[in-house]
Amino acid sequence: MADIQLVAEPGRAEGSRASRRLRHAGRIPAVVYGHGIEPISVSVDARELRAALNGEAGTRALLQLSVGSEQHLAVARQLQRHPVRHTVTHIDFQVVSRDEIISAEVPISLVGEAVAVHRGDGTVAQDLMSLAVKARPADLPPHIEVDVSELEIGSTIRVGNLSLPAGVETDVDPEQAIAVGQPPQVVVVTEQAEAEEGGAESAAEEAEAAGGEGAGES
Repeated sequence: MADIQLVAEPGRAEGSRASRRLRHAGRIPAVVYGHGIEPISVSVDARELRAALNGEAGTRALLQLSVGSEQHLAVARQLQRHPVRHTVTHIDFQVVSRDEIISAEVPISLVGEAVAVHRGDGTVAQDLMSLAVKARPADLPPHIEVDVSELEIGSTIRVGNLSLPAGVETDVDPEQAIAVGQPPQVVVVTEQAEAEEGGAESAAEEAEAAGGEGAGES
């Protein structure tokens, strides 16, 4: 997959007020760091950033970052988002080498239909939403698909059951659960709850009766 071109303008002013002005102008404050370079405060066009990170590779896309007269191969790190609009408000770019192994969180996507679970009125619970992996930048997958079609009630798909893409490894405990076939929920009514419910019904009936008698007397 070809690298994505993105222009980062250096020399942005520091501080929250300056950052707000940048965002109002359609630019996102950012920092470029890594591979021995001094961290560089930059800004990127919000629309260009959104287009760069909304492709197939998502936030794991390899970026050819133009910073002034220099070119850096980089990946997006530490995206900060607005709490309501969820738009990016700040981003870090880490300079990388094509041959180095880097770490990343890759989202897990459940695919297929767990027929046996649904026939038993159960549910599929996803316990792990993303997986910490290590790989070369170009080998990082946009997501990891986990097929739940063979899942049954009481069974579990674990990290150790995954077939990771070539060049991708994980140090996560192989016993860590990813998806679990859960039985249907059973509501247990205790004797105390039944008694409280019965008492409440009796009180309501007495109140209704009293109200009826009062209406008859008037």
